[in-house]
Amino acid sequence: MSNTVVVGLQWGDEGKGKVTDLLAQRADVVVRYQGGNNAGHTVVVGGQTLKLHLIPSGVLHPGVLCLMGDGMVVDPLVLCREIDDLEANGISTAELRISGNAHVIMPYHIRMDEAQERARGAAKIGTTQRGIGPAYCDKTARLPHSIRVWDLLDRERLTERAQAQLELKNQCFRHLFDAEPMTLEEVIEPVLAVVPRIADRVVDGRALLYRKLDEGADILFEGAQGTFLDLDHGTYPHVTSSHPISAGACVSAGLGPGAIDCVIGVAKAYTTRVGAGVFVTEQDNEYGNTIRERGHEYGTTTGRPRRCGWLDCVVLRTAARINGTHAIALTLLDVLDTFASVPVCVAYDLDGERLEYVPSNQEDLGRCRPVYEELAGWQQPIGACRTWEELPDNARRYIDRVGGLAGVPVGLVGVGADRDQTISLPAFERARGR
Repeated sequence: MSNTVVVGLQWGDEGKGKVTDLLAQRADVVVRYQGGNNAGHTVVVGGQTLKLHLIPSGVLHPGVLCLMGDGMVVDPLVLCREIDDLEANGISTAELRISGNAHVIMPYHIRMDEAQERARGAAKIGTTQRGIGPAYCDKTARLPHSIRVWDLLDRERLTERAQAQLELKNQCFRHLFDAEPMTLEEVIEPVLAVVPRIADRVVDGRALLYRKLDEGADILFEGAQGTFLDLDHGTYPHVTSSHPISAGACVSAGLGPGAIDCVIGVAKAYTTRVGAGVFVTEQDNEYGNTIRERGHEYGTTTGRPRRCGWLDCVVLRTAARINGTHAIALTLLDVLDTFASVPVCVAYDLDGERLEYVPSNQEDLGRCRPVYEELAGWQQPIGACRTWEELPDNARRYIDRVGGLAGVPVGLVGVGADRDQTISLPAFERARGR
C-alpha cells in the first residue's frame, strides 16, 4: 500500500493533471482534495486533449475509483457538464463518487463573486468568478443554512436553506453592490434539475477511504492550484480560499499525516501565475512572450494569458519544505528548447540582504529582486527523448541544478504535453518506494 500526494509547487498550472494521470495507472483510488472549478487540469492522451475542472484525473483509467473530497466546493451544474463531456469522448464516469460533506456552489455564490470583484476595482485579486470564495466564506462562517452535497438529496431541506441564504445574499446585492437580487426559482430550479444525475454518486467520503485503506488500496491524492495560492502560506491576498498544500489532503480526507507515504511536487521548468500578485521572476518582455506561446500558457478555466518568467528556485525551495516533498516532477522542459541561455533565480535580494526562502511578509516580498544564475541552453528539440541519456548535456545539467537548488531531487521530467512524453528517473522510484 502506498498513499501519494501530488501537489503544485508554484502558483498552479504546473502540469499536475498529467502527473496524476501517470500515477493513477498504479492507483486504486484517486482523491481530489480541495478547490472547485476554478482549477483546470489538462491531460493529453494520444493527441486527444482533455480538460478537467472538478473530476479527478484518475477518471481516465477504467476501474479507478475517483472521489471528490470533503474539502472541495462543487458546482453541480458544472459537474454534470464535465460528466457529459467525458462520456461524449468515450470515457466512463461510473466510478466517480462525491463526498456528501463537500459544500455546494449555488448560483448566488457566482453572482456574489462577480459583484465583489467588480467592487474591488483596481484592487481586484483576479478571482475566476466561479463562486469559489463566497462558497468557502459560507462554509467557514458556519451558517446553519449553508448547503452541502448531502442537502441536495432532500428537496425540502435544500429549498429551505437556499431561501434562507438568498434573503441574506439579496440584501448584499441591493445595498452593498447595487446588483440585481435573485429569485428562489432562478437559484433552485437549475440545481434541482441536475440532482437526479448525481444523487447515486454521493457517499460518506471519509468512511469510503477508511474502508479502502483497510483493504490495502493504493490511494492517490490530487491537489489543484499550487502552494503559493494556499490561503495561509500563499501570496496573500492573491490566493485561493482553501489549502492546496499536501497537508490539505489530510484535512480533506480525515487522515493523519502518518497516512501519507510520498509527496510528489510538480513544477514547471519556468514559472507562471494567473491574476494579480507579486511575481519576482516575471518577464513582461519578449522572453515571457516566447515562453507563453511555446507553452500555450492560457488558463484552462478562464482562457486568460498567464504571466510568465524564469524558474524561481526560491519558490521551489520554500514549497518543498512546506509540503514535505520527496521528489519533483519537472514539466514542460521542452518549452525552453530555443533559449541560448536560461537564467534561474537562486536567491532574493531584499534591501541588500540575501534570502534563501520566500518571505512570509508580502510587503517584503514585493521589494525582493531576483538573484540569477545563468545556465547554458541546449537549443535543440527534446520532445522525442524518453531516457535520461537521450537528453542533451545542458538539459541534464539544468535538471540537476534545479534539484540541487530546490533541495529535492527531480524524479520525473516532462518533455511534451502527451502522456508518454515523460522521463522517469531513479529519484521517482525511490520516493514511491519509501
